[in-house]
Amino acid sequence: MSKAGKMKMVKKIIEKVDHSSKLRTDIPAGMAKAAPPLGPMLGQRNINIPNFCKDFNERTQHIKEGVPLPCRAKVNPDRSYNLVIHKPPVTYFLKQAAGVQVGQMEKGDIAGKITLKHLYEIAKIKSEDPPLALMSLQQICIMIVGIARTVGIQIVREIDPKEYEEFLKERELKVEERRNQRRLIKESKLLRMG
Repeated sequence: MSKAGKMKMVKKIIEKVDHSSKLRTDIPAGMAKAAPPLGPMLGQRNINIPNFCKDFNERTQHIKEGVPLPCRAKVNPDRSYNLVIHKPPVTYFLKQAAGVQVGQMEKGDIAGKITLKHLYEIAKIKSEDPPLALMSLQQICIMIVGIARTVGIQIVREIDPKEYEEFLKERELKVEERRNQRRLIKESKLLRMG
């Protein structure tokens, strides 16, 4: 067999190199739309946008609308795709368990508190995600403790409901005060520019 014949055989055997990038994004449950930013991301990868949105919305209809879901989509040469939908991010679960919408605003600020039971339940849910499949529940708990620290959520053994309710009211006042300060700073910058 000649060299040219061997090269043709090798080319047939070797799979075509895939240069397409995987789609990695967070999409709110039941809210996939062709509008930016999702539409352009899908278009760049030659994914059929209406079919993708319909597929995603159908697969997430059992989840509360608006919950952020990390998604990974791998595009095949025939323009079909493999969509993997992960559980919501750890920060989402931590904020939900703590009953807060905003994490820490300054270093050392406590945004909320959760119990060890909350930590364990979040770890059990996240253990179903493919990237964490090889980690033990203890390793996932340790990872979540680190994330909780960066978000400003304190992990305690027990929470007194009345004390925590007062804490959340004080926290909401601080958050509102901080928003007002930011708004005033933004307005003063606009006035200086105009």
